[in-house]
Amino acid sequence: MRAPALRTFHPVVAEWFRSALGEPTRAQSLAWPAIRRAESVLLLAPTGSGKTLAAFLDAIDRLVVAGAQTGCRVLYVSPLKALAVDIERNLRAPIEGISAIARTRALDLRIPSVDVRTGDTPASSRARMLRHPPDILITTPESLYLLLTSRARETLRTVETVIVDEIHALVPGKRGTHLFVSLERLEALRDGRPLQRIGLSATQRPLEEVARLLVGFDDTGTQRPVTVIDAGHRKPLDLSVQLPDVELGQTHAVAEADPARREVPGLWPHLHARIVELVLQHRSTLVFCNSRRLAERTAAALDSIAGREIALAHHGSVAREKRAQIEARLKAGELPAIVATSSLELGIDMGAIDLVVQLEAPGSVASGLQRIGRACHGVGGVPRGVLLPKHRGDLLACAAAGRALLAGEVEETSYPRNPLDVLAQQIVAIACERPIHVDALFALVRRAAPYAELPRAAFDGVLDMLAGRYPAEDFAGLRPRVVWDRAAGVVRAREGAARVAVTHGGTIPDRGLYGVFLAGPDGSAFGGRRV
Repeated sequence: MRAPALRTFHPVVAEWFRSALGEPTRAQSLAWPAIRRAESVLLLAPTGSGKTLAAFLDAIDRLVVAGAQTGCRVLYVSPLKALAVDIERNLRAPIEGISAIARTRALDLRIPSVDVRTGDTPASSRARMLRHPPDILITTPESLYLLLTSRARETLRTVETVIVDEIHALVPGKRGTHLFVSLERLEALRDGRPLQRIGLSATQRPLEEVARLLVGFDDTGTQRPVTVIDAGHRKPLDLSVQLPDVELGQTHAVAEADPARREVPGLWPHLHARIVELVLQHRSTLVFCNSRRLAERTAAALDSIAGREIALAHHGSVAREKRAQIEARLKAGELPAIVATSSLELGIDMGAIDLVVQLEAPGSVASGLQRIGRACHGVGGVPRGVLLPKHRGDLLACAAAGRALLAGEVEETSYPRNPLDVLAQQIVAIACERPIHVDALFALVRRAAPYAELPRAAFDGVLDMLAGRYPAEDFAGLRPRVVWDRAAGVVRAREGAARVAVTHGGTIPDRGLYGVFLAGPDGSAFGGRRV
């Protein structure tokens, strides 16, 4: 029996879906009717339930039947560069499959183009996208901000749908605030025509708070309409907390002698040995650590115990090309394990991962669910995970986390209200686009949910600071970034403000990390590849 949810799609699109994936999942069947009515949608569904294709298939269908059009139509925003690249790769399958069916039927269908714009995108690719915008653009919050603050923003004027994946990762921090002000700037670029916004996540709570952040408010202060689809259910997990037998006795003895000393020096070899056992018992294993240093140490220890390369570290400081090689080797079955930080936590399809090992308790239940969900990621799969505590106190945390993971008790989150540092960044960026009336500027930022209740006095105070009107002489050395013509009520950027806006945008803190390069053939410091 054919699924009713597929009947509204183009026959070629529906045929590809049935031949490649069979019947739609519950999340897809519930989401497609609202998405096809061009409604903004917030979709909650478990990992591996087809959320991303639930959002993308309608976009692909509309592009296929639209005929000749120019300009970007769909904007996909990912919180991670690695996830953005992964989504671009996964989108090739439906697009190429639809194209193949169209060729066999001698149908002249328009095949959508896809491209990625992140901090890793080369300058040549950026220039090409400026000349020939893709139908579907995959990007990150920071890159979207940079696009809107440059001449490339004109390529976004035709955007109709914005997909925000793993939205839960953006809710509690200022990155989310930054993104949703950028989306209001995108709406303004479209002359106020409403965007269709689609938010996706497996771990978001409460849904009302996330929905409010996703769609924002209109000029009357009324929340924009949004359809909330709760397709969530408690997905079964094969989860265990394991501990080497040696730890309980040693930890107890050390705690008796010195209660302040909780870690046992001799424990790590036993933990590493247990991880090696687990890796060798499975085809592909993903080991998660809570820091980059621990990931590097653990990968080196696993290789040392195994006597060969069985694991490599994967985190944000590893060069993009190296990360891609590591991921490809794991998917091809050439590398038994990856030791990762949160760089592989969100929605990334790592192929046939059949076990996830979490070394020490995860930072949150939501993070733990995302990480364990990388194992057996496909529809109907039962993720298998092992929590390995590193001391007695961590054992309690792992036990509590394991119980919450099995029960699906995700923590409640809320978005920041009125963060003035983000407001200052966005005001400078908006002023760099064009001179704008101060009332229109105030109305624009208040459409974003984090600033819906922003007092006018606070807004004027930030604007005063940016215009050089400081509360004390101690700040007199700070250079003003905008001109506020109070007589005309107009704000415009000062000379050099655009450079500041694009080089100091975003809310990811600068950790003072330095690039490491292999020496070049002539011994030069930067002649070789980035490590």
